[in-house]
Formats: sequence, structure tokens, C-alpha cells
Amino acid sequence: MMSPVGFFGLRLQQVRGLGKWVLIVVPMAAVVGSLCALFLWALDRATLARFMAPNLIFLMPVAGALMVVAYQRYGRTAEGGNNLIVEQIHQPGGGVPLRMAPFILVTTVLTHLVGGSAGREGTAVQLGGSIASGFAKVFKLAPADVRILLMAGIAAGFGAVFGTPIAGAVFALEVLTIGRMQYEALLPCLMAAIAADWSCHAFGIEHTHYAIAYLANAGETTGFHLNAAVLAKVVVASVLFGVAARIFSELSHVVTAAFKAMSPVSWLRPVIASAIVLGLVYALGTREYLGLGVWSPSPSDATIQGFFRAGVVDHWSWLWKTIFTVVTLSGGFKGGEVTPLFFIGAALGNAIASVLGAPSDLFAGLGFVAVFAGATNTPLACMIMGIELFGAEHAVYIAVACFIAYLCSGHSSIYMAQRIGTPKTAGGNIPPDLTLKELRALNAQAFGDFVGRIQHRAFDVSITARKAAEMASHTLAQKEIGMIRIYMKPRDKAAASGKKFFGGARPLYREIVIQAKTAGILNATAHHTHFGYSNNGKLQDDGAEIVNPDLTMCVELIAQREELEQFCRTHGDLLKTKVIVYKHLEHWHLSEGEVQASEVLKPTGT
Repeated sequence: MMSPVGFFGLRLQQVRGLGKWVLIVVPMAAVVGSLCALFLWALDRATLARFMAPNLIFLMPVAGALMVVAYQRYGRTAEGGNNLIVEQIHQPGGGVPLRMAPFILVTTVLTHLVGGSAGREGTAVQLGGSIASGFAKVFKLAPADVRILLMAGIAAGFGAVFGTPIAGAVFALEVLTIGRMQYEALLPCLMAAIAADWSCHAFGIEHTHYAIAYLANAGETTGFHLNAAVLAKVVVASVLFGVAARIFSELSHVVTAAFKAMSPVSWLRPVIASAIVLGLVYALGTREYLGLGVWSPSPSDATIQGFFRAGVVDHWSWLWKTIFTVVTLSGGFKGGEVTPLFFIGAALGNAIASVLGAPSDLFAGLGFVAVFAGATNTPLACMIMGIELFGAEHAVYIAVACFIAYLCSGHSSIYMAQRIGTPKTAGGNIPPDLTLKELRALNAQAFGDFVGRIQHRAFDVSITARKAAEMASHTLAQKEIGMIRIYMKPRDKAAASGKKFFGGARPLYREIVIQAKTAGILNATAHHTHFGYSNNGKLQDDGAEIVNPDLTMCVELIAQREELEQFCRTHGDLLKTKVIVYKHLEHWHLSEGEVQASEVLKPTGT
């Protein structure tokens, strides 16, 4: 039983913790909310300018090339965007650069000025993450507190830019890990979202209002009416919302890879994307799929607001908006995906309603939030957003749409840094805490192996014959090589360079890998662990939700022994207290004609 002294001591500790977060989070959120107000104002001016000067879209190739070059020369790690913020929350390291805020604000406005089909959520989240990281460095917060503050930054940006503070808070808790909520940041995220939304409104910024006329008067008498026929149609539509979300996510990753394969020169990719977008504009004879798509001066254009109006039927706008947005963002232009997802969902809901004979405004609203839920794996946040935007009388329909769309979108997302805490289906054999990027690579490898087996069976080539053919057609060369493993803690820091914002020090494992690259080392990788110890120290285990900064990890370097010895001597100030293990390897080199060389590392001793 807890003593009175212990009880009041615990309460005092909680009050101190709450006071700390109030003093840090509220000013941070006020800054984020103010920047979101500036961003929304600039975005509105840019959209008006594009409507008044239609020829601005011909500057799209120049604008795209300039923003890619600017990020490469001056943005550096800011290029990581939303995924960088998610990665830093999962594994605090180098932090989110403060330069990310001005870069993403200016480039997103520029994207909309020239007609790129993009959104605004990515900008708001990156503004929040960048400012939060800056505050964390000023207050010299511990890694666990940095993680919470970054989540509060996401909540502040999301809540302010859409005017949905509760959804913003839950989104920040939910977006990091599929199937697992991060409750340790619950109150800071809520404070941040409310303060940022309040600050944004203080500058006179108003958000677009969407109204669903269906059941508008039912609540005056008997409350919510659940219609079984409508609910059955909602279930059917929700499956399609989930499929549409997966199509958007997968198409984004495929087209991004295609652009990289098509043009090794990065600044040429937005030029190619611009040519495709402009070609589609003239092929379709319309500009309605450019920009946000929230409103248009032309009443005949497809817009998000238009899909909620009675009598408006549009069957294919959702598909065209998907194509325009995927090409724009995959080509290198900046902005978010969420507002285009709102457009896609509302348009698809409108189309499905016309086929099923359902209320078009209700289904437009359901698609609005459900496609977003499937593409980001945040069903609770999207359900709350739907209630905040459309009213509680539609809560059951909204919940059904968001939950089913989330399930039907599979393990796919517009955020590849998301981790899988709990798989969506019990039958899936997915390792814990795997990122969606890693899962995608595993699936691609498995699919490639499957296709290979099918091809070999189709041609009736035995494994023995295939190996003989490979041996006859390839040359194998081998040479001696070495590997060292350097053991350390994730929290270990290198000496601060003085060049980073607020003088932050780089994590030691990152510094070693960077120095290895500079020294010409063949391979340098950092490996995180889940359980163990080093240098006769204490046994450490990975935390359930918060990363353990004392858990042993290692950096692995592969090169000639002489190069490794020279590297250790040169960087003795970094390595002198670390456990270093050397291993002898063979470097295998396979080649034939124009076949690319592949490398195989085979341990032969310790």
C-alpha cells in the first residue's frame, strides 16, 4: 500500500511533468499555428493568382527543377519530409532540421502557384515537426521527451491546417505504428493541436465548411437514424474506398521508382512530370484536376465542395485526380497527399452513390475521410475528423466506412516509415516493428522468387541444370577482405561540429558511417538490436513503446584490412572506448559481359 508521502510525491511529479509540457508545448504550438496561418494565406493567394493568370502553369517545369536543386544544395536531410519525422520519433537521432519549415512552406506554395496537384497536410506536418525539433534542441530535452514533442508538433500542424484539433491529436498518436497507439504523448498532443488551431484562427483564417444534408433534421426529434439498407451500401462503398486508398499508395511508390529509373538526373524528373501533367490538361481539355481541388471559379469544374451538392454526378474524377496527384508528387514537387485524397474519396463516394442509389452528400463525406483512413492507416483519427467536420449524427456510418477502408487497404501507406505494431489480419506472419518500406522489400523479394520458380517450371529447367548453366556463363573471382564491428549505444554522441542549428551533436553511429563514406570504406551499416549487452555491461531490452537508448547496437564496416586499421587509427577519438571485433571474409565478384557485378560476403573465421 502506498504511503501518503509517496502518493502526494507521485501527484507532485505528475503536476511538474504537466507544467513542463505546458511551458514547452503551448509556445511551440503557437508558432506552428501561426506558420500554418501564413501558409494557408499564401496558398489561397497562390491559387487565386493561378486562376487569374492561367499561363502560370507553363512555368511548372522550371519551378519543379528549381525546387529539386534547392533541396539538394541547401535542404539536405529536409528532403526526407514526413517520413524523416516519423523515423526520428521511432529512433531519435540527428533530429529534424529547422530549415525544413521554410523549405516546405515556400516549395508547396510554388507547387500550387504553377498548378501542381498536391495537398497541404505534408507541409503542416513538416512545419510542426521542424519547429518541435528546434524547441527540443533549445530546451535540451532527453530523447524520450524529444519523441513526445515531435508527436505534439505533428498534432499542432495537422490540427491547425484542417481546423480539426481532436483529429490532429489522435492522428499524431496513431500514424506512427499500425495497430498501436502512442498514449504517452496523449495530453501534449491534445494541448498542441488546440493551441495551434486557436493560433491559426486568431489570424482570421477560416476553413472550408462541408455540410451533409442527409439526416440534417433527424436529430431534432429522435437522434441518429440507422437505416439497414443504407448501412449495407456503406459497407460496399467502404471496401471500394479501401481499394482506392491502396491503389493511390501503391501507384505513388511505383511511379516514384519509375521516375528514378527513367532519369538518374533528379532535376529532370519534375520536368518530365510537368510534361505529363500539361499533356493531360490539354488531352482532357480541363484544368479542374490541378491544385487543391477544394473550389474553382468555374461552376462546371469538379471540386470537393461540388461533390456534396445534390444533383451532381461524377463517375471518373476520382481516377483523374489520382493520376494527376501521383505524377505531380512522384516527380519531385512538394506538398501533401491528404487534400487530394479528400477529393478522390469525395468523388468516388459521389460516383458510388449514383450507382447504388444512396445519398450522394453522405457518401461523398464518407469517402472524404475513409480513403484518407486507408491511405494513412489512421481509422480512429479519420472517424473523429468526420464527426468534427460533418456532425455526430453520421457517426456510425463514418466509423463503418473508416474501419472497413482501413482493413481493406492492406499493409500499404503513403508513409513508408510507418511500423507495423499489430498486423491487420491475424494470419499474416509479419515480424514485429517492421517498417512498411521493409515489408514492401520483403514482398518484392518473395514475389520475385515466386515468379522465378514459375518460370523455371514453365521451361522445365532443373535446379542442377540451371546452376551448371550459370557456372558456365559467369566468371567468379574472389579476394581477401575484412570486417569490423563496433559496439556502442544509440545515445552515444560525436563531438558537436558547431555548424548544426542550435549546436546539436550528431549520433556516434551516424558520424562513423559518414566518416567511413568519406574514407572510401566499401560498406558501412548501423544495426539496431532488441536484447543484449556489450563490454560486460548490464543486460538491456528494447522498450515496448519507447526506444531504449542504452541498448547495444553496432556499426559494421567492410573493407581491406589495411583500410580498416587506418580508419581506426584516424578516428581513435571516436572509437577508443568502444568494443571492436575484426572478422576475416572473402569478397566474391560475379561478372559476365554486361551483367552488373554482384557481391557476396562469406565469413571464414573470427
